[in-house]
Parts: sequence; structure tokens; C-alpha cells
Amino acid sequence: MGKLINGLFGGFHGRVGNLVGYTLKGKHIIRMIGKTEKPLTPARKANCEKMKVVNEILKPSIHAIRAGFRLAVVGTDKNEYNEAVSYNKKNALQGEYPNISLNYTKVLMSMGNLPVAVNPSISQSGTEVTFNWEISASPVSEYHTDRSMLVIYFPDIKETCCQLIGAKRVEGKDVIVIGPEHVNERMEAYITFIKDNGKEVSNSVHAGSLNTVKTSPPDISISEEINDIKDTIATSPGDSGTCEHYIIKDNMTQKLIGNCVLRHNQDNFQVVEIGVNISPTAQSKEATSTILSYIFVRKE
Repeated sequence: MGKLINGLFGGFHGRVGNLVGYTLKGKHIIRMIGKTEKPLTPARKANCEKMKVVNEILKPSIHAIRAGFRLAVVGTDKNEYNEAVSYNKKNALQGEYPNISLNYTKVLMSMGNLPVAVNPSISQSGTEVTFNWEISASPVSEYHTDRSMLVIYFPDIKETCCQLIGAKRVEGKDVIVIGPEHVNERMEAYITFIKDNGKEVSNSVHAGSLNTVKTSPPDISISEEINDIKDTIATSPGDSGTCEHYIIKDNMTQKLIGNCVLRHNQDNFQVVEIGVNISPTAQSKEATSTILSYIFVRKE
């Protein structure tokens, strides 16, 4: 049910039939809603696909979009999100329908007239992602106190991590902390500068990508070639006949990448301790799972 505002001709809030009314920037807006039964034309299908692709990065980045496009829509009927969608739909897409994708280097998270970050770059150490940029050679700059806004988008899971108020431009460096679950995710990073009084903003700049190539876990094999590894595993004198030794090889290179030992409990032979040693370059959940599966399947 809609609610009239200032009489019959003053607009309304809510839904009446297939009309919905709301207020946007002080103006009353009435829109028609509903689904059409007409088949989509090729042009409309392409437009829907473009909207979908752009929204995948902008929707989870809404807080950065509101801060970054705020000044771009001052004095207009537009809102920040729609302005961001409009720009990126026109400038940040590549390919033809149905193979439309984002060109991450052309995406804008903010729009304004402040100088952009110069030669930005990113690096990662665990959960810390460091942004670096060049500092103006001028010892006193009107832009030195500008504050950074950092955005990291994770394309594969369609999530965003952002820091709206960061280091000063003169520092040339800032750090954003991501969740441990995001450490190995593919990342696209952006940096913006906002005047310390909030009255000016720069265009965002693509600062770089991380984890763009994901390495596959090694294809491993396991065998009971005890003689090859007996000397590498420490066993106590009383363990004679109570241990089983395995070696782990990379099937591609046939190189030894680790070993495994099963030590049986002297009181209950069905209870064992498992020790696994794998080369750091081959360690993965998949490798450990393969080892355990081999052992338990063989024992059945």
C-alpha cells in the first residue's frame, strides 16, 4: 500500500498496483515495475549481461563507491552507484555477448579531479597487502595530506575488502589487512586519494593483481619402498616390526618429495600414530588427503 505525501499531487511512498513511489534527492519518483513477457532482443540480452558483469564488482564494493562517486553526482538527480555502473559499463568491459568480461585495469572505484596515485604497486605478506606509490618531489605539496582509500576485489568469490580512510599521500605506503580465508584468493587492487577535508577525490587507479595464477597440487604416488627411506626415519629400538614406512614421489618428476611412517600402538595394533613429512613446495591439503586415503583404503 502506498502513502500519499502532501495530497494527491504530492507523490507517494510505497507500491500501488504496478507502480512504486519513492523520494530521491528530495524529488518524488514514480516507476513502473513488473516483468515483461516479450522475448528479449539480442541488444537487451547483451545489456543484461553487461549489467550483471559490472554489478559483480560494484555491488560488494558499495561502501567505496559511495565515497568515491559522492562528489561526481553532487547537484544532480543521480546516485553514486548508478553513476559508477554507467561509467564502468561504458569503459571497463571487453568482449562481445555472450563473452563479456571486465577489464580490471579500466575499472573506476572513484571519480574526481585530484591527482591520481603515481606508479602504484602491491605486494602481499600473509594477511597483509601493502600498497606503494611515488611521492611528489616537492617538499611542500598541497596534496601531501590527501588520504588513501584502498579496495581489494576477489573476483573468484565476488567479495571486496576496503579501507576508506588510510595513510597520507606523503607516506607513499599503506597496508590493508585481509581475512585469512582470502590469503590465496585472486585479487584486483585499487587506490584512490581523498582530500583530508573530504571536498575532493581522485579517480581510482588499478594498483595491480595478485595470485592470478594458481598452482595445482602435485600429482603424487605412495609406495612401500622401505629400503629407500629407512635411514631417514628415526625409530626406537623397541619399535622393530611395529612401524610401516612409505615414500612419497612426484609422479611428474619421479623425485622423492616426502615420507610417511605408521607407528602401531603396542597395546592395540589397530591404533596407529601417523607422521608425514612433505617438501614445502609440495605441501597442500590435497597431498595430505591423498596420503590418508591411500593408507586407509589399503588397510580395508
